[in-house]
Amino acid sequence: MKIESIKILGRDGCSNCMGMFQNTIDILAEKNIAADCQHVTDLQQIMAYGVMSLPGLVINDKVVSYGKILSKADIQKFIES
Repeated sequence: MKIESIKILGRDGCSNCMGMFQNTIDILAEKNIAADCQHVTDLQQIMAYGVMSLPGLVINDKVVSYGKILSKADIQKFIES
């Protein structure tokens, strides 16, 4: 599957959410994957995904994880699968 977009759903100023966002950017750079990566903090956009627990990880507009802080290795597994 070609990854076109990745979104980290989280609160503005949340260190865990920002950490997941930065780890995702790092993985994309390491793997030389050209994908749009965004940190979504708008509550309306987050609720549109049906996510009630943050942070969330969305790949190609599909929610793959929410409610737990993923390690860099966990994020990489989602990207590679």
